[in-house]
Amino acid sequence: MATTTIKDVCGYLESMAPRAYQESYDNSGLIVGNPNAAVTGVLTTLDCLENIVDEAVAEGCNLVVAHHPIVFKGLKKLTGQSYAERTIIKAIKNDIAVYAIHTNLDNVAWGVNMQIADQLGLINTKVLVPKSNVLLKLTTFVPAQHKDAVVTALHQAGAGNIGNYSHCSFQLEGEGTFMPNEKANPSIGKRGTLERVSEVRVEVILPEVSKRVVLDALFRSHPYEEVAYYLSRLENEYHQIGSGMVGDLPEPVEPYAFLNSLKIKLEAKVVRHTRAGGGKVSRVALCGGAGSFLLPHAIAAGAHVFVSADFKYHEFFDAEEKIVIADIGHYESEQYTKQLLASVLSKKFTSFATTFSKTNTNPISYL
Repeated sequence: MATTTIKDVCGYLESMAPRAYQESYDNSGLIVGNPNAAVTGVLTTLDCLENIVDEAVAEGCNLVVAHHPIVFKGLKKLTGQSYAERTIIKAIKNDIAVYAIHTNLDNVAWGVNMQIADQLGLINTKVLVPKSNVLLKLTTFVPAQHKDAVVTALHQAGAGNIGNYSHCSFQLEGEGTFMPNEKANPSIGKRGTLERVSEVRVEVILPEVSKRVVLDALFRSHPYEEVAYYLSRLENEYHQIGSGMVGDLPEPVEPYAFLNSLKIKLEAKVVRHTRAGGGKVSRVALCGGAGSFLLPHAIAAGAHVFVSADFKYHEFFDAEEKIVIADIGHYESEQYTKQLLASVLSKKFTSFATTFSKTNTNPISYL
C-alpha cells in the first residue's frame, strides 16, 4: 500500500473545496509542515491553538486540519509573544503540520453552512448568494464519428453539470476545413490538400477550477493533432458555490419556538436576537461565522429569520422588522465543522486514523 503524504490529504481537501473559492483576504492551505511527509494521523479542529497541538501529539497525529488559519494576517517574527507565534513554534518543534480550510469550505454547498442547515432540519436548501465569474464555456469542433467519445470524456472530467442535471451539452452539425502543411501529421486528410470534414460544434459549461482536467480530457480524446477550441468566461451564477444558505422548515413554527429550538439544536449558550413578533417562521437564511454582510440578501430571499454570528449593535437595527436576526455566536455556528472534516477524510483515507478534536476552543465564556 502506497504511503499517504500530507500533500495527498491537502490535495484531496482542495479537490472538494478548491482554494480558488476562498475569499481574497483568506489564508487557506498548508501553513506549517513538509508536504512530502507521510501522514501518521489527522486531527480536525475549528481552531489550531497550543492545546490542539498537544492533543495531536497525544493522539499520534502529525497533521492538524483546522477551519480557521492560525496565520491570518501574516507573521513577521516568531518570538512566542502571541498565541499564534507560540502555536506555530510548538507545531514546528513537534513536527506537526497545520492545514487550514476556511472560506473555501464556507463557500462550497456541502460545507459549513450545510452543517447548520442539517442541524436545523431545513429542506429545499440552496446557496444564498451564489458566486459569478467562476464558470467557463468550452467550445470545440469534433469529427462527427468521434463526437460521442469526446463528449463522454468531457463529461467524465467534470464538464456539463448544470444544477441538478449532468451530461449537458449543445451540439451543432457543420463543416470544418483545414489544410495540413508539410510538418503536420494529420489523422484525417493529406499534407497540402484542403480538407472538408463533417464536424460537430460541441459546447459545455465547466467550473474554472476544472479547466486543466477538462482540457486534458479534450486533448486525449480528440483525434486531431491540433485541437480547435476556445474558452469563454461566463457571468452566470454558479449555484453550487457562494455565501450563506437558505432553506425551509418542514412545518412553520412560532418565532420564539424557533429561537428556543435553535438554541437547543446548536448548543448555543445565548441567542442574541431582534424582536421576534409577527407571523410564523417557515423560511430560514443562515451563515456560519460573521455573516452580517448577507443580511440584505436574507431579506431579499424572503427569509423570516437570519441565523449567523458577530453582529454589532447598530447592525441589529438593519433588520427593520423585516426579518429576525438570530446571533448564536461564532464558535457555535461553526462547531460542527471539525466533525464534517473528520468524516470526509475518514471515508477517503483508511491507512491512518482521523479524529476530531475533543477540545473546546471557544474563547468566549458566558455567565
